[in-house]
Amino acid sequence: MHLSTTSGTWICGDQNVDLTTTTQVMGVLNVTPDSFSDGGCYFSPENAVEQGLRMEDAGASILDIGGESTRPGANAVLVEEELSRIIPVIECLAGRTSALLSVDTRKAAVAGAATDVGAVIINDVSACTYDPDMAECARRAGAGVVLMHMRGKPETMQNDPYYRDVVGEVTSYLAERLRFCVARGLDEERLVIDPGIGFGKTTDHNLMLLQGLPTMNSLGRPLVVGLSRKQFLGELVGRPVEDRLAAGLGAHCFAVLQGAKILRVHDVKETCDAVHIVDILRNRV
Repeated sequence: MHLSTTSGTWICGDQNVDLTTTTQVMGVLNVTPDSFSDGGCYFSPENAVEQGLRMEDAGASILDIGGESTRPGANAVLVEEELSRIIPVIECLAGRTSALLSVDTRKAAVAGAATDVGAVIINDVSACTYDPDMAECARRAGAGVVLMHMRGKPETMQNDPYYRDVVGEVTSYLAERLRFCVARGLDEERLVIDPGIGFGKTTDHNLMLLQGLPTMNSLGRPLVVGLSRKQFLGELVGRPVEDRLAAGLGAHCFAVLQGAKILRVHDVKETCDAVHIVDILRNRV
């Protein structure tokens, strides 16, 4: 499947994100008590807003705000709880930042409330499969949408994941989700795709997906990659979660060279510096 010959444009609300020459960095802002690396750090709205502003200052062009952890083994959160965590943060940031605001959620009710108060991107780890109303919610809001691959649910996704051909299966899944969303009225230029590194994959699966990013680029939509602090990096370098920055920078730079356009990260300043050099070098004539 090839929806478009141009993968350098992503429309989010009334904003046109140019992905032709500059890698965009999406800062992770978890307003949760239990996310895998920063759970509880920004659980209060005041701390979350200040962290969002710090990430913008460090170079993030997108802030991805989530109120439900999707780490391996995490349990679902009720809509009301998720809303109480993120809406005050999005409302406040919408008036104080020029970064694009993204809501990291699987639930249409949460996405709708977030876009009502300033979010222009919906980052759905279920690729609009968890909630049957999500695609229509995104269409009504005119939001940009991240469609991610995940095998199973967060509660069970790391229970012995198996693929015959991980690159082929993930690519086919993302192609089907693109077709689904376009058929429901979403403009293809509002859609980007994410192979879901670490979501129902072993270390070998993750490495094969990174090497296979050019195959996913054949779908014609920009690629989002999130590797920040993930367990497979720790397995490869023997480092705990708080000491995986260098490993993540190396992997993210490789992902950019393989075609990734947007990086979802915790360590914004360091990632922006690293990919700025990559962008300069690959764009030199």
